[in-house]
Formats: sequence, structure tokens, C-alpha cells
Amino acid sequence: MDYHKIDKKIQVYVTGLFEQLNTDSLVYHTLKHTEIVVKRVQEIAGHYNLSERETLIIYTAAWFHDTGYLFTEPKNHEEFSCDVMKKFMEEETEDQELIDEICACIMATKLPCHPKNLLEQIICDADSYHLGTKDFKKTNKLYFEELKKKDPSIDLLKFKNDSIELLKQHQFHTSYCKDLLNKRKKSNLKKLQKKVKKLKGVEEPAGTTAFSDVQKQITGLTRKGIQTMLRLTSANHLKLSEMADHKANILISVNSIIISVILSVLVRKLQEETYLVIPTIIFLVVSVSTIVVSILATRPKISGGNFTMDEVKAKKTNLLFFGNFHKATYEQYDEAMKELMLDPDYLYGTLIKDIYFLGVVLGRKYKLIRLAYNIFMIGIIISVLAFGIASFFSGSSTSGTIINGSGSPF
Repeated sequence: MDYHKIDKKIQVYVTGLFEQLNTDSLVYHTLKHTEIVVKRVQEIAGHYNLSERETLIIYTAAWFHDTGYLFTEPKNHEEFSCDVMKKFMEEETEDQELIDEICACIMATKLPCHPKNLLEQIICDADSYHLGTKDFKKTNKLYFEELKKKDPSIDLLKFKNDSIELLKQHQFHTSYCKDLLNKRKKSNLKKLQKKVKKLKGVEEPAGTTAFSDVQKQITGLTRKGIQTMLRLTSANHLKLSEMADHKANILISVNSIIISVILSVLVRKLQEETYLVIPTIIFLVVSVSTIVVSILATRPKISGGNFTMDEVKAKKTNLLFFGNFHKATYEQYDEAMKELMLDPDYLYGTLIKDIYFLGVVLGRKYKLIRLAYNIFMIGIIISVLAFGIASFFSGSSTSGTIINGSGSPF
């Protein structure tokens, strides 16, 4: 058999099939893909000392392995590819063993791949060669477009998750491809996993399962809504904190003025008007108490101000709150923030944690401010009543006393 002559015939025949029968539904499994697989077969085979017969087997298998896509559904295309190959080869040779070996190589590409010899390993690795190259992103996108033409309802997130599982389970069989492509394949897997995390948006907190079920239903529009919700909630909490501080400042200012007036005006008359001593003391105690509680409501609390990278990797520190990093160096904070930004789970978890602790601080502030207002309100009432009662009894006691012309009582 003239191997070189049949090589040319095979190329012309398969190229003609794709040119005549190829449809718009084939975006990835095109003639171009077949030609790339043939080149990969030649590349890998060149690394091994194959005979002309063995080279013809894998060369023919590479040209015919996807011709079944032109005639049938993807699920059974390998069987149909064998039929197309047999029809052609039976007119070129009577070597049935050769034809069977070519068919075995074609069937070896059926997922999951279980090649039984070196030739089957080579064709399997050539067909999946792109998994370990920088072209993976491009080829995966083309494959998704092809699937979408057949099934418009296919979900992008599900497709990417399936691609992740494929990369995890896939293995190159020849030592040549293992050494050359495994490192890049791992890199492609990590990039795809990060992209899936971004598509999912908020990751589930540790130890929960219900949130994970909801997360699977998150769409792009929902993710934008989640981001808007987190941003608005954080802004509203900051506004409420400003309002709380403003209310506390009002109480501090008002009571400071009251104390100043009491000390500068009223205290001077206490020696003459002794009946005002008790009401004045009550008034001072109320004002001082209100100021103390208001100051407690606005007094800042600062934590240690440092963190470790182990805490960052364990997602235990909130890098968005200055109290957790003000003592760290810029280099430490820069490295930690990059770690945070590359991990959507950590990022969204930190935003949620930040909002939660803002709410805790707000709860404490408003509780103290409410207490300060109650002290001020009740104290004002008691003080006014005390002044009224003191004035009433003081007036009653002096009305029954007779004063002589010299000002001395009888």
C-alpha cells in the first residue's frame, strides 16, 4: 500500500465532506478543528518512533474522528465516524485489521477516554490537546456557542461547571503531553473556577447549605441587585450613625449651657436662697448624667489595628474597617487587599460582616442616646417640680413672719 498516496486521498475526501455537508450548527467541530487535531497527532507522533503503518492509523483516525457530526447527533458521532471511515477505506485497502485499528482509535476519543495502547493514547491527547493551551478559553467559548445553537436554553453557569468537572477528571495519557500540557491545564482550571465564582456572585457562608441552593439561581441582574443592596445598606447605616452623633452632640451642647448658667448665675444666690440648693443639685446631676451617657454613645472604640496573613487566608479579618489594619504596613495591607479582591467569597463575606458590625454599633449608640434623652426628659420634669415645690414652701414659711422696721423679726 502506498501510504503517502492514501494520505492525500484521505485529506481531500474529508475536506470535501466538511465543505459539502457542514452547517451553521457546527461552530467548534468544524474542518478547522479536524485540521488542528491532525497537526497535533503529527506533533505527538513525532516524539515516538512509529512505523508508517502506525502513523497511517492515527493520521486516518484524526481526519475521520469528527465526521460523524455531519450526519448524526453528537452523542453517537464516534460510531458514525467509524462508518464513514470504513466506507472510504474499504475502497482503498483490503486490510481489515488496519481498518479495525483505525476504528478503535476513533472510538477511543469517546468520553470518558480509556485508550488501550499508544496509538489510542496519541489520538485522545491530540483531541483534547487544547485543554492544556492558552487557546482553551477560545475553544471552550466556541463549543458553548455550538451547544447553544442546538439547545438555546443551555445555561452558561452550568456549562462552565461541566467544563470544570471535565478539566478535573481529564488526564493526558502520553508522557509527551503530560510534561508539556499539565501545568497549563491546571492554570486553565483555576481561571475557570474564578470566573464561575464571579458568575455566582455571593458565595455561601461556611457551614450553610440553604444559601448555596439560592446561589445557584442567581443571575447577572440579581448580582447587580445584591451589590446595590449592600452598597445602600452600608450608606444608610453610616447616615444613621451620623444622625446618632448629631443627636448626642445636641444633648451635650444643651446640658453644657445649662451647667454653665447654673454655675455662673444660680450658685451665687444659693447662700441667700437656701431653699434652691436641692433643686439646683438635682438639675446639675441630671445635666451631668445626660452628658456622660451622650459621650459614651459617641466615644469611639478602636481594636488592635493589626492582622496576619493567616487570618486573611482563613477569612477571619475585616479589611474594610480601619480599626483592623491601622497599625499594619502598606505592603501588608496591599497584599491582603489583593487576596480579598481575588476571592469573591471573602469579598462579599467582608461586606456583609462590615454591615453587620455597623448595625451592632448603631444598636449600642441608639440605646445609649435613648437613655440620655430619657434622663434629660425625666430630669427636667423633676427639676422643674423641685424648683416649684421649693419656691412654694419657701413662700409659705416667710408669709407668716412679722418683720420690724429694722428688718429683724420679733
